[in-house]
Amino acid sequence: MSFGDAIKTCFNKYATFDGRAGRAEYWWFALFYLIIYAVALVIDIVAGTKFVFILIVSLGMLLPTLAAGVRRLHDIDKSGWWYFISLIPFIGGIWLLVLFVQAGTPGQNSYGPPPAQTA
Repeated sequence: MSFGDAIKTCFNKYATFDGRAGRAEYWWFALFYLIIYAVALVIDIVAGTKFVFILIVSLGMLLPTLAAGVRRLHDIDKSGWWYFISLIPFIGGIWLLVLFVQAGTPGQNSYGPPPAQTA
């Protein structure tokens, strides 16, 4: 899956928490979010605003980011509730990262067929 395909897929599934998301889809979208966040930070610094643009970007990207994360967990056959592991100080974020980098379940799992791979 390409960078553009991943962004398009995640925005088409803006608040869709069912189904599966492959590693490429999730990580390309995470890179997109990081770039948009950095641009918002630069705009805030240049404009002298106190995190106004960062707040707008964060609120606008909240649902698609959570949805992509939950679908990524579904790809490794884990419940979306595992996302809350990140609330445990120190170890939770690392644990969630380890879950996100694992290869998805080959074939059908509890959350449906594997995500479509677009070349």
